[in-house]
Amino acid sequence: MIAGLYRAGDSPLHRTRPGLKLLSLAIAGTALLALSSLWLAGAAMVLIFGLYCLAGFGLRTMIEQVRPAAFILAILAFAQLWLAGPSEALLFVTRFAVLILAAGLVTLTTRTSDLVTALEVALSPLSRFGLNVSGISLAISLAIRFIPAIGQILSELREAQIARGRKPTVLTLVVPMIIRLLKMADSIAEAIDARS
Repeated sequence: MIAGLYRAGDSPLHRTRPGLKLLSLAIAGTALLALSSLWLAGAAMVLIFGLYCLAGFGLRTMIEQVRPAAFILAILAFAQLWLAGPSEALLFVTRFAVLILAAGLVTLTTRTSDLVTALEVALSPLSRFGLNVSGISLAISLAIRFIPAIGQILSELREAQIARGRKPTVLTLVVPMIIRLLKMADSIAEAIDARS
């Protein structure tokens, strides 16, 4: 199962209600994807840096949050570079890095149990339509924490291949990573079934 990301603290962000943080994350994510200006995306990066500092974290914690997704971001950036050019690729990477950092900040300052409870409260009206609200809220909270898990798996695979005397390459990492992710997805599905 995915390890907890919460780091105890007494900052204003730690004290903010989980529901408000999730709503802010949804609004910020929508706004970020709508941004078409590299300057605005850069301003969003400065803002998220300020929020990390406000929460008592620094640049090192920000790098830790983005590092697991760096490989995927690099592939997507090269695709954007090839399809749309350098400014679009930089805008794309900046927007998604800010989004990853914002989601990371929510998980760093909010206990998972509080996230799940807030999601259940927000989605409770949907239970009238027969939806499994507790399963949905658990799935969303796990999805928020999924990117760091991918980075951890990638790191473990690299270390295992180096220990065997192999040089890690994209091809030697992708297949075992997909297998591990599918196994993790099965574990998550079992957790959701057990909760429902």
